Amino acid sequence: MTATPPLDLMTSPAIGPIGPNKPDLDLPPDEVVNSRVSPWFTFWAYPLNQRILMPSMFRSIEVVGRENLPATGPVILAPTHRTRWDSLMVPYSAGRSSSGRFLRFMVTANEMRGVQGWLMRNLGCFPVDTNRPGVTSLRYGIELLEQEEMVVIFPEGGNLRGNRAAGLNRLHPGLARLALQAETTTPVLVVPMAIDYSDYDNRRNCDVRVTIGAPIEVEKYRGENAKRSAKNLTEDLAVAMRGLSAATMV
Repeated sequence: MTATPPLDLMTSPAIGPIGPNKPDLDLPPDEVVNSRVSPWFTFWAYPLNQRILMPSMFRSIEVVGRENLPATGPVILAPTHRTRWDSLMVPYSAGRSSSGRFLRFMVTANEMRGVQGWLMRNLGCFPVDTNRPGVTSLRYGIELLEQEEMVVIFPEGGNLRGNRAAGLNRLHPGLARLALQAETTTPVLVVPMAIDYSDYDNRRNCDVRVTIGAPIEVEKYRGENAKRSAKNLTEDLAVAMRGLSAATMV
């Protein structure tokens, strides 16, 4: 899994402008998002990642703030994104073994092909076309939140080298817009996460610290001006994520 695409719901031609009231998102019958959590597949995949794969890949892994993971309700996890290992570190830190919940990753469409695509679909991942975000995938993300799922979106995007250099890169506003869109029907929480590595070049000598922050209530950001609401939520999320990383460096 690589980074979540930088969604731009405000300008998506498939959705149109987003305001306080949810627009009619009738889906074309030929567009279907085929994603589900397979009980038999996740039965061994989550423990394998938790007990064998990740502990064997790094010198140490410390997770702080698991008590901030909501046990129920619609949640968007917003982790920092600096290496490809983040996509396995998130379920290690916040997946079923820690929160009792499956994670639904939003990923790029080109990842959902072949054997890899089959594996990711059975883990509950769902695709978004980075070049042309369609109404079906975006609507699907909203529906997952309405079903009180835990959705994972990397708000920095996939420029890993740039993300590392910046400490925290500029957040794309798509996460906030998706959260505000879903908030019109159900209360959504956004949980910031920071994943920090002591050594990006030598994994065997690398210590990892994952810090999970307090949930942000999306309801507080609702207003008549959707663009300003998304901007404020994005800015506060960035402050929270930056603060988690800064605390790790102390």
